[in-house]
Amino acid sequence: MLEKLLKIKADYTDINRKLGEPGVTADRKHYEALTRKEAQLRPIVGLIERYEKVVKTLAEAEAILAAESDAELLTMAKADLAQGKVQKEQLEKELKVALLPRDPKDDKNVIMEIRAGAGGEEASLFASELARMYMRYTENHGFKTELMSRSDADAGGVKEIIFRVVGQGAYSRLKYESGVHRVQRVPVTEAQGRIHTSTATVAVLPEAEEVDIAIKEGDLRIDVYRSGGHGGQGVNTTDSAVRLTHLATGLVVICQDERSQLKNRAKAMAVLRSRLYQLEEDNRARELGETRLGQIGTGERHEKIRTYNFPQDRLTDHRVKQNWSNLPAIMDGDLDDLIEKLSLDDQAQKLAVLGS
Repeated sequence: MLEKLLKIKADYTDINRKLGEPGVTADRKHYEALTRKEAQLRPIVGLIERYEKVVKTLAEAEAILAAESDAELLTMAKADLAQGKVQKEQLEKELKVALLPRDPKDDKNVIMEIRAGAGGEEASLFASELARMYMRYTENHGFKTELMSRSDADAGGVKEIIFRVVGQGAYSRLKYESGVHRVQRVPVTEAQGRIHTSTATVAVLPEAEEVDIAIKEGDLRIDVYRSGGHGGQGVNTTDSAVRLTHLATGLVVICQDERSQLKNRAKAMAVLRSRLYQLEEDNRARELGETRLGQIGTGERHEKIRTYNFPQDRLTDHRVKQNWSNLPAIMDGDLDDLIEKLSLDDQAQKLAVLGS
């Protein structure tokens, strides 16, 4: 670990030297790459410097204990030694986490897809509430959202909604949300007060750029047609809706929210590219024998990563086997504690793999 720490400090010093050179901003891409790397290394270097300070304090305390006979100095040295050992152990744990291989997708923007699952009208209402929850959460963290596609249900919910989340580290915060979300509550349409169980599926895809996934025109079937719109003046009267079919995989993407066919096509391509990118990542993970936390599943009631129990005001995440209360606040975007717990659990699993 010591060699890694020294290498990180040397890299950090070198990056800061380059950032200080005249004319460094002339190459915008190179400058932005340097600043991103500096920002990634800065907290780790801070940990390393604290660790080095503690190690130095321990060495000084041990030297005093070996050479001194003054009772007061010995008492102080023993206290420094005891405190230093605790600090050293804690910093070593933090450094091990900081040195874990970083997910290269963490800084990417996100394509988030939410679909109603089992449960009819109640499932579509729940899907729309999940979309609102994530949009509120991302807004609270300074991210921007952009609607890509939406298919409304008759009861006021959504059959499917796809939106983009733009911001540094968006994927790192949202990646644990993929999977089947189950809700238990009394629907507004339920006259006898019975609790129903419904589901919605959430897919969180890192946004892929053209350099990540190249799609040839010959790989696609492109259909255009008149959009149904959202009613009233929003209904398009031109063939602006776009349906892309990727012939090799059978993946289909439909975008019709924009009045411009070109804009709908661009959005559909962004979604398709991200789905293909995730498909490649999943195939690669299976080949390496890795396991993933967030499998999307089919949307059946028994396939779930999380349950929202409204009568008991309880959210349960089944992966970390932990409960949270205050569902109204959670549904309003208060997900920080939950996402932090999932992140820490992921780190613990990775450390266990490294340790074994």
